[in-house]
Parts: sequence; structure tokens; C-alpha cells
Amino acid sequence: MVRPVVPEADRLIGVRHPVLSHGFVALVDYMGNDAAIVQAARVSYGPGTKSFRDDRGLIRYLMRHRHTTPFEMVEYKFLVRLPIFVARQFIRHRSGSFNEFSARYSVMTDEYELPPAEDVRRQSTRNRQGRAEALPPESGERFRSDLDRVAKEAYAAYSHALEAGVARETARLLLPVAYYTQWYWKTNLWNLFHFLSLRLDPHAQEEIRLYAAEIARIARLVAPTAFEAFEEFQRAGLNLGRREQVALRALLEGKTPDQACAAAGLPLARDDGRPMTSGEGVEFLEKLDRLRRAE
Repeated sequence: MVRPVVPEADRLIGVRHPVLSHGFVALVDYMGNDAAIVQAARVSYGPGTKSFRDDRGLIRYLMRHRHTTPFEMVEYKFLVRLPIFVARQFIRHRSGSFNEFSARYSVMTDEYELPPAEDVRRQSTRNRQGRAEALPPESGERFRSDLDRVAKEAYAAYSHALEAGVARETARLLLPVAYYTQWYWKTNLWNLFHFLSLRLDPHAQEEIRLYAAEIARIARLVAPTAFEAFEEFQRAGLNLGRREQVALRALLEGKTPDQACAAAGLPLARDDGRPMTSGEGVEFLEKLDRLRRAE
């Protein structure tokens, strides 16, 4: 049995692709490719089976019907360097195995993330986790100046603590989450798709979206047909709940969007009559807008 090889991916092994100020993503190794997905899926086709699909068609069928196990036959190992505040978002999806740089054993480097002024924006009133429109330039520059000062003072205090004999595992408490860490991350393709579906989403924080985009660009080389199916059926696909289906049927019967939402019990206004800015009804209208803009 010969190990599947993807020359385009082999050329990227060990290459560090920059992300943010001091971060990077590097492919360390991979196992499998599109053919491995097909091979795993066709184990189910025993002797005498008449049904047969071409490789691309089979992969697309597996994705549409969420037959996940064959995608797990493809694995990746990445080395990722990223700010601690991004790392905390990265790791929460239980999407693989991690082995992180330890500040208990080693001294942290003096590298921290200082965002560009245009990325320092107001708190969103709609997405409680996100940013909205730009702040006045002086507010953005004040934040950047404060962050730069706090980071420098923190690292100076960290260095003094180490010089005074404070244990590394304790001295690290002085450093803010803007500082960088790094880890090895091993994941299979299905878990990678789960991670990307969440972290390429426009609602995700911009910094982690940059990492997700770079990871996707590299990983796609290993299994391009699987990525094509993922982008069409997961990222560009629409899931409609039961009430959303009722509303869609009402639209097909000639109702207006507001009437369709009312008929399906999808609220668009608060009890005081003010329009809602979030919720199931608003999300249904957003899906309709996506349908209108679909190419």
C-alpha cells in the first residue's frame, strides 16, 4: 500500500505563512487526500454492489448527507503561532489535539499584538461579541497607545520577576492576552470543516478569521474536491427550521415577508412595537436576502 502524496501540499510543509503582526500558520504534515475519503466510503460497497458513483460525485453525496466518517480519514498537523486572546477562541471547539508552548518551562518572547487603528472600533449593538463602526481616530490611537504601554510595562515587570527568582509559572501571570503563544494542532478533515464553518463566519472575530482563512487555503491543497463540497453545501448552504419552512411556504403562496413571518410565528417586533435587531424572524429575513443574492 502506497501513502497518498499531494505534491502541492508537500511543497508547503514547514513554510510559515504570516498572520497578524508576529503570527503564522505552517503545515507540518498530513495524511490522506480526496482519494482516501473515497476509499473509506467504498468499504461499504461489498461484492455484488451495483451502485457506483464517480469520486467527485461520491464526495459531494457524503457531504450533502453528512456522512462524516470518510472525511475523518484525512488528517493535518499544523504549527500555529497566535495571540493568547485568539488562542482561547481557537481551542474551544474541541476540534483536535493540541500541544502548546509552556510558559512554565520557557520564557515568553516579547511579542504582542497591536492592532491597526482601523481595527479598533465601537462595540456592536447587534452582535454582542463583535465590533461595529469605526471610532474617532483619537480614540483608536489612545487605545493603541495604552495597549503598547501596558504591554511594555507588563513585560518589564515579567522580566524583573524572573530576575528576582520568581518561578516562570507564576511570573507569566503578569502578561496580558495580547502576547503570543504557539502550538501544534492535529485535526481530521471533518473537525477542520467544523472549525472553519464557525471561524470563517462573518460573526467571528476578525483576527481568528485571518487564521481560519490561511488554514483553509493550505488544507484545501490536500483535499480540493472535499473543500469544494464543504463550501457549497455547508458554508453556502441554508438550514431552514420547521417554522422557517412554514414561512417559506407562505411566501410561495404570495404572502409578504412580514405576513409570512407572522403566519409562522417568527417575531419581527418587540412587545413595545420596536423592530427587533436579532432573533429567529430577523435571521429568516437574512436567509431570504442571501437567497436573493445567490449566484
